[in-house]
This record gives sequence, structure tokens and C-alpha cells, in this order.
Amino acid sequence: MKYAYIIIALFFPLLIVAYESVFRVDETEQVIITQFGKPVGDIISDSGLKFKTPFIQKVNRIEKRILLWDGSANDMPTKDKLYITVDTFGRWRIKDPLQYFLRLRDERSAQSRLEDILGSETRNAVAKHELIEIIRTTKGRKPEVDPLLVDADIGRLLPITRGRRQVEEDIYSAASGKLSEFGIELLDIRFKRINYNESVRQKIYARMISERQQIAERFRSEGAGEAAKIIGNKEKELQRIESEAYQKIQAIQGVADAKATEIYTSAYNQSKAAQELYTFVKTLETYKSVVDPSTTLVLTTDSEIYQLLNGVGQ
Repeated sequence: MKYAYIIIALFFPLLIVAYESVFRVDETEQVIITQFGKPVGDIISDSGLKFKTPFIQKVNRIEKRILLWDGSANDMPTKDKLYITVDTFGRWRIKDPLQYFLRLRDERSAQSRLEDILGSETRNAVAKHELIEIIRTTKGRKPEVDPLLVDADIGRLLPITRGRRQVEEDIYSAASGKLSEFGIELLDIRFKRINYNESVRQKIYARMISERQQIAERFRSEGAGEAAKIIGNKEKELQRIESEAYQKIQAIQGVADAKATEIYTSAYNQSKAAQELYTFVKTLETYKSVVDPSTTLVLTTDSEIYQLLNGVGQ
């Protein structure tokens, strides 16, 4: 029993030393061995069991896979003085593990440095471009225009000279060189979300409402003009119809009067007695139209009316 304790006492330190001497490297990582805080030896990038000096050397694991950077949403102004909230994300990997370890040590420090550099370059790029350049995908696509605004000066969109993809390329180019100093290779950066800042969103909505009100007012004005035009055409057409109808009436009445005169002429020219009867009838019609119970006539004895009235009793 006593020997068993001695064997255990000797085996336990050897087990600890063996445990501290052996480590495993995964396929997704690479390892830098440090001794008293300083890197020693080559970078271990192949997977499997590896050995190190126990207690003196330390294993520092570094990712080989592509990593995600998800930036925080920040408010920034565009070239046309519109404050927007920009949310970006990117992909990166560790290209030079030794440089990365010496400058940053761990992924937390790398994420902080990415936030500083990419956030700064994004702000610079946004400040150099109009809002439409940032939200449109490519410069080749023509901006969509509301069909209601085709003939209006409101709501016009500026032409695109570069486009969002090129702005992202500008950010990538500017940030890649700065990140390479830390052993980081930037693979890609993209705008995830772009929105108006809350402080100007209500102003934008008010502007949109104002534009729609201008469109509505233009439609009302055009409608009133069309209504006035239709009413004017109606009045003109009505006057034309009434004029043509009056002309037809006058023509018909003229023909009728001429026919009546012709009939009277042929009827009363047959004899002298007929002519006298015609004169008598016309005279009575004239009296009927000019004389009523309230009419007072002053006649001479030689007037035809007096002669006619004087002979009524006969």
C-alpha cells in the first residue's frame, strides 16, 4: 500500500507535465506559441496533436475561417445635407496571424478596430455622395419617376453617376489598406439598411404630403379647366342649334306667308266684289287689332274708318 502511494505520487506530476506538453489544433484554427508573452517558432496551421514546452509556453488560437463584422447603426449626413441612419456589415479573415497577434491579440480587439476604421470610411463615403447614389444599386439603372410627376417639376430624381455598389467599393478600397497593417484581410462590406434619421423623417413625410397635395391641386385645376371647356362647347353648340332652328322657322314662316299671300291673291282677284270683300276683311282685322273698349278715336268725316263705321247701320 505504501508503494502504491509512492507510485501515484510520482505518476501524477508526470501526468500533469504530459497534459501541459500536448495540445490539439483544430482544422478551423491556427496556433501561435508564445513564451513569456513573446511568439516563438513558426505558426502552426495544420491540424492534429502538437507539443510545446510545459508551463513556459502558451497556446494562442487564431481563427482560420471567414469572420463576420456587424457594424452598429450610425447617423451621418449625405452630401445633400440629409441625415440618415446607416447600418453596415462585412466579412473578414486573418491573413497574417503573427501581425494580427502582435497588434490586436484577440478577436474582441479586432472587432473594435474594424468598427473604428470601417465606420470612419463609411461616414466619409456617405458624406461625399448624394442620397440617391447610396440607395440605388447601380449607376446604369435609370431612377424610377412617379408617372403622376412626369409633367411636373416636383419629385424629380437626380441622375445617378456611381451607384451604391461603387460607394461600397470605395469604402472597401479605403479600409483594406488600413486593416492590412493589422494582419486583417477585408473580404467585403455592404450596406445592410439605410433609413432617414428620426429627426428629419417627419420633414420628409411632410414634403411627400406637400408634393401629393400639389399633384391633387394640379389635377383639380386641370379638371376645372376641362369642365369650363366642356361647358363653353355646350353653350356654343346650343347657340348654334338655336340659331339654325330660328333660321329654319323664319324660312318656313316666310314660305307659309308667301303661300298664304298667293292663296289670298288668287282668291280675291277673281272679281271686283271679291277684291272689295278682301279689303273689308283686312280692314276689320286691322280694327280688331288696334281698337278695344278702352280706345278713344278722333276721326274726320272723310276718313275711311268713319265712312265704314257710319255705314254699319245700313
